[in-house]
Amino acid sequence: MIAIIDYDAGNIKSVVKAFEYLGADIKVTREKEEILRADKVVLPGVGAFGDAKAKLVEYDLVETILEVIQRKTPFFGICLGMQLLFERSEEAEGVEGLGILKGDICKFPSSRELKIPHMGWNSLDFPRRGNLFSGVDENSFVYFVHSYYLKAKDESVVTATADYGVTIHASVEKDNVFGCQFHPEKSSKTGLKILKNFIEL
Repeated sequence: MIAIIDYDAGNIKSVVKAFEYLGADIKVTREKEEILRADKVVLPGVGAFGDAKAKLVEYDLVETILEVIQRKTPFFGICLGMQLLFERSEEAEGVEGLGILKGDICKFPSSRELKIPHMGWNSLDFPRRGNLFSGVDENSFVYFVHSYYLKAKDESVVTATADYGVTIHASVEKDNVFGCQFHPEKSSKTGLKILKNFIEL
């Protein structure tokens, strides 16, 4: 069973539909015991970093997530869910992320040429092909919607990058922890392949 953490963030329904389309057994929950019993756990999310962290605290999910990581259960953060895995975000000064991985979520620099938020299809490069990208061609296109981007401190965890005026660390993998800044559930066949790879870990 895959537990999808419900903390009132946007995007949960589309993630659920994509996993269900692939035949996965899904449980949307914020109950600690259900999350800890799961074979895999997903933290989706669209919204603001500070508000999302406050909801994780309100629903007493921070320690649960940390325990999932410690138990070596595969854990997948999507979009805002990936950003929350890191230490801090320029979107919410003074708010600590989960700190599971080291790095900062940075605001895109102002540009006349590039619209912010970064919204639409962009191709991926693989500095280190991770497990999520097995069978996915380099330069495949995926769908992004975000105004802040990851700059990981340890680039060895970065498995995919994209370019949008700056180099975006678009996907990460370390041990049992996975993350995508883009939305695999909205990324057509490529995204479904990524989700299928997570199911089959």
